[in-house]
Amino acid sequence: MLDVAWKVKCSAIIFCNFRSTGALFVQHPVVFIRRTQTRNRTSGEPYATHRLVESCRVGSAVKQTTLLNLGSHFDLPQQEWPALAKSIEELVRGQQPMFDATLSETGQALAQRYAAQLIALRPSAAAVTAAQAAKAAVDEPGRFQEVDLDSLEMVRPRSVGVEHAAVSTMRQYGLQDKLAELGLNRPQIAAAIGNIVGRMAHPGSELATHAWLQQRSALGELIGFDFESMDLNRLYRASDALYKHREALQEHLFGQAQSILGFVPTITLYDLTNTYFEGIAAGVKKAKRGHSKEKRSDCPLVTLAMALDGSGFPRRSRVFAGNASEPATLEDMLTGLGAPSGATVVMDAGIATETNLTWLRAQGYHYVVVSKLRERQFDPALATEVQSAGQATIKIQRVLDAQGHALLYCHSPAREQKERAIDAGKTAGFEAVLLKLQAGLSKPRGTRDVAKIMERLGRAKQRYSRAAQHYQVELTKDDSGTQVRAIAWTKRVKPGSAAAHPGVYCLRTTLVELDNATLWRSYTMLTNLESVFRSLKTDLGLRPVFHQIDRRVEGHLFISVLAYHFVHTMRLQLKAEGIDDSWESLRQTLATQRRVTATLQRRDGRAVHVRKATRPEPYHQRINKILALDPNPGGTHRVLV
Repeated sequence: MLDVAWKVKCSAIIFCNFRSTGALFVQHPVVFIRRTQTRNRTSGEPYATHRLVESCRVGSAVKQTTLLNLGSHFDLPQQEWPALAKSIEELVRGQQPMFDATLSETGQALAQRYAAQLIALRPSAAAVTAAQAAKAAVDEPGRFQEVDLDSLEMVRPRSVGVEHAAVSTMRQYGLQDKLAELGLNRPQIAAAIGNIVGRMAHPGSELATHAWLQQRSALGELIGFDFESMDLNRLYRASDALYKHREALQEHLFGQAQSILGFVPTITLYDLTNTYFEGIAAGVKKAKRGHSKEKRSDCPLVTLAMALDGSGFPRRSRVFAGNASEPATLEDMLTGLGAPSGATVVMDAGIATETNLTWLRAQGYHYVVVSKLRERQFDPALATEVQSAGQATIKIQRVLDAQGHALLYCHSPAREQKERAIDAGKTAGFEAVLLKLQAGLSKPRGTRDVAKIMERLGRAKQRYSRAAQHYQVELTKDDSGTQVRAIAWTKRVKPGSAAAHPGVYCLRTTLVELDNATLWRSYTMLTNLESVFRSLKTDLGLRPVFHQIDRRVEGHLFISVLAYHFVHTMRLQLKAEGIDDSWESLRQTLATQRRVTATLQRRDGRAVHVRKATRPEPYHQRINKILALDPNPGGTHRVLV
């Protein structure tokens, strides 16, 4: 092996504590970076490794110690190595580094990183055993130190609050053990956790997560992993591994959720959403044009289908093409789900086709769905009242149809107010078009041509179809039949339409034996699923998608689903104690806690480094108490250099 080393003499000692005793001469240590050429034992391919080495001469002997392994990807130019070694030594000693002009910005960042690692590697004065404390009594005088207050510096602030809550919840679920059981090694497990926690704390792409893990988060300190030396590709490969084991992970997490929170799965909520790509996504087979629920139909889309328990926990998720037919996905998602006999499925009208309802009955499922019946009916005299969670009164009229279903015509005052406002806007828009066409007949350059007026009237009916169905428009033509003399219209609300019964919608169910209140509350669980999709998109980085490879697209979406599982657990635990905040609000609160290093100079010139978390704020303390979180995540690490 060939060693190439650039050395720099240091004015003080980093780790060697050799002293002059009698005639024994001790030279101050030399710290340098060593590059060693070696070969891969398997392939025989040559490569170079780099180490930060300390050399001390004691009498006639030379002692060399590797302080840090810098790895094979250390690519700082050799001319910067002496300045880097000097800066590391100054930072470890708690001195304000006088960065050499030859040291680039990259080199300065590396100096900060390596100095922090060296400090972290030293035994903490707060964690040594009694024997170690006695042995190091001279060097580690304890918690009380005489220091220069003006030398105080606060360095390496890193977020820790959200990370600590997330990791604690993952430990409840035994996630690390499950990943190890699935064959992931320690770096892969760390990268997988980094992906999930990053999506919870700093939602974005894997590229954004990589930067966050390296520069702004203390997650590595909580799980004992150096994210600063981790390559971006490891995050991508961890995403692949998570998606590969999606079935086993979803089954494990749902089972653990049942055990932790003690719920019995009886209702399955099913719906789909989609998200859009940035770019053309030409290499992604499932990237298709379709109807975007975010009004981004100008972009390729991909569809996420989810089956949730009534408690709000994901049971299964699948990725479909952006133009997937919603009804066609139901059987694929529910087959093999393992729902108990007689379980209930709740879904929206778009999925509740007659074919799907027939399949559900054949599989032994009950269902509560929004009926596609266009004709509405509602008689307040025959309705019963149900109190909603918001204390509003819902009136429900029950009717049995020929197939033995119970049809529940539900009237909501809030929905009536909303629909009346929509109808008023559509009516005003349609009548404005009619008035404009009518006024044009009396203008010198106004439009009188029958074909043009019919074309404009057709466009208006299409645009304002909700209102236009209630109007009868008559055109009076001249003798030639090509010119319009007059336009007249009458409005008559169609019986059974939404305008005739504003605020009324119809539920269809096989559970005819249940009371109206129970059935209606089962349907309202769909709002849980709608809130899940909103959270995935706004709080957990589901959109947009930047990947251009199929498995990476699916992995990206699955990471958000996993992140939601842990977020939902924390929110349920907090809600039970009266805290019902959104995840965005909770994240902002938890994110106020940082982990920092305080560095001070002693009178004898030595430096004291203390790394710990900031004190949690009062509201943060309440969250910590409910979730049983340590107020000082990561503990306290005291080092005397």
